[in-house]
Amino acid sequence: MQKGTINVKTENIFPIIKKFLYSDHEIFLRELVSNSVDATQKIKAMSSLGEVVGELGDLTIDVSFDKEKKTITIHDRGIGMTAEEVDKYINQIAFSSAEEFLEKFKGVDGANIIGHFGLGFYSAFMVAEKVVLRTKSWQEGSQAVQWSCDGSPEFELENIDKSDRGTEIILHIAEDATEFLDEYRILDLLKKYCKFLPVPIRFGKETKWETPEGEEKAKEYEVERIINNPDPLWKKSPKDITEEEYKTFYREIYPSSFEEPLFNIHLNVDYPFNLNGILYFPKARKTIEVQKEKIHLYSNQVYITDQLEGIVPDFLTLLHGVIDSPDIPLNVSRSYLQSDSNVKKISGHISKKVADKLEEMFKNNREDFESKWDDISVFIKYGMITDEKFYERASKFMLFKNIDGKYFTSEEYQKHIEVLQKDKDETLVYLYSNDLDAQDSYIKNAKDRGYDILLMDGILDNHFINHIESKLEKTRFSRVDSDIIDKLIEKGEDLPSKLSEDDIKKAKEVFGKQIDEKLFQVTSENMSETDMPVVITQTEFMRRWKDMQSMSGQKSFMPEMDNYNLVVNTNHPLVEMIVNEADEERQSKLTKQIVDLALLSQNILKGKSLTEFVQRSVDLIK
Repeated sequence: MQKGTINVKTENIFPIIKKFLYSDHEIFLRELVSNSVDATQKIKAMSSLGEVVGELGDLTIDVSFDKEKKTITIHDRGIGMTAEEVDKYINQIAFSSAEEFLEKFKGVDGANIIGHFGLGFYSAFMVAEKVVLRTKSWQEGSQAVQWSCDGSPEFELENIDKSDRGTEIILHIAEDATEFLDEYRILDLLKKYCKFLPVPIRFGKETKWETPEGEEKAKEYEVERIINNPDPLWKKSPKDITEEEYKTFYREIYPSSFEEPLFNIHLNVDYPFNLNGILYFPKARKTIEVQKEKIHLYSNQVYITDQLEGIVPDFLTLLHGVIDSPDIPLNVSRSYLQSDSNVKKISGHISKKVADKLEEMFKNNREDFESKWDDISVFIKYGMITDEKFYERASKFMLFKNIDGKYFTSEEYQKHIEVLQKDKDETLVYLYSNDLDAQDSYIKNAKDRGYDILLMDGILDNHFINHIESKLEKTRFSRVDSDIIDKLIEKGEDLPSKLSEDDIKKAKEVFGKQIDEKLFQVTSENMSETDMPVVITQTEFMRRWKDMQSMSGQKSFMPEMDNYNLVVNTNHPLVEMIVNEADEERQSKLTKQIVDLALLSQNILKGKSLTEFVQRSVDLIK
């Protein structure tokens, strides 16, 4: 038996490991199983080169636990190690001192100290009070050895009898980590971190039901539980995959999902970096779900993280799926993404591939693309707002949808409205509605004049309108209930007024008495008899400002003066009747009633004023 001291220039290395890695101590299982996978991959590679004689046999990695003995065991039939290799790879730790280590990684999160310095094996001491390693090299005539350590720098290395090649790691679990001596806890960790490792991993048994041929009742039986899929779909060529296989794989990644994705994008790049993956477009929600855990990052099929800040643009976090790249740099821990130029290149490439796929769909089958627009528009608009390069690409396939359900590209829509919807400064006006029910009367008024109205009722549309407005020259957006309609050039001549100039002045005075002059400005317009007698409008700037403030949860500090316009329709019979009403009390009551109706249509009439309106309505009916 050999006894010795692990070659580190400090006696505090194990307390440091426990302290720094404690917050993420569950990754010990990923590190140890990954080591077994590496060893298994090496023996397969050597066999393919003819360096290993005979059959390799079953290469499945076994994970087991014993609750009574308080042990977890990871066993592989990989390349194994000699005593010299154990001394080289296990007993040599690449630090000179704990002080240097702490100084070098000052500020690095405690969970991020595995991997870069070969500490993957030592992550075992985050949960174990003692670790035993039993191994035999693949080399003919090799002596099997056992290495053991109790968490101090002292170790023991001795010869043992072991018939087959490979390595067995036995963790004697510490009292503060007994949570890992639970079948379902281990199973969850294996499924999280090892689900797509390239070597089969076996853990216990599972119950299945099957109806034997010729019998009616299903029978229960147990089979060995293989927890991973060694050949995930993203490793295959897209041309060899069916749509049903993509959907099946989606359910494999997200077994609790009840909805199928709309479509997917298969990433397959080998130059200038290696990148594979499948991104799925989910169906749209009423709210933006930037859930950063929805895209999983792998490196050579080893699960790394679901926190992809810097790896993908923010707008892509609306997608689901997997990305696998060995070229994404990992600092110290496989869980810590290092920001460098490669990351930016990968991020930019993913964004380009997504845009290319969407443009291809738009060009190849526009009708199908339009059918998906309501579900994917939030994603595309989010990307256009937050990513300048994506904006340039998406401008080719971004669609406007009008209230009649017709779709237009930006260029198509400009041509569609360029004759009618220009103001006096030749600026093209995009009328839109964000609430068809609340703005119905305004929509009718605009439609009667021949105007086209876009439907912009999405969660992001307020921001999107501001953004795209800054990109399009001589173009602006105005909500259909704003004060813009009377400023547009109409077909034919303006309607003549039924009232004289004196009567118009009198009408404005009468209606002005019924409103707060600090909030409303009274104007008049020669609308048709079928239009409302009074219309409430608001300047687009003020309305949009308030909408943005409301969305951000901030209180508006804009002045309240002249927020609204009260537009009197000088061609409406009721307005003419009110102007000619001799009874001032009745005139006042009718005027107030009409004003309140206009306020009600804008959801401005509330509280005491609403109660008085209801009572007055009853009185008038009487």
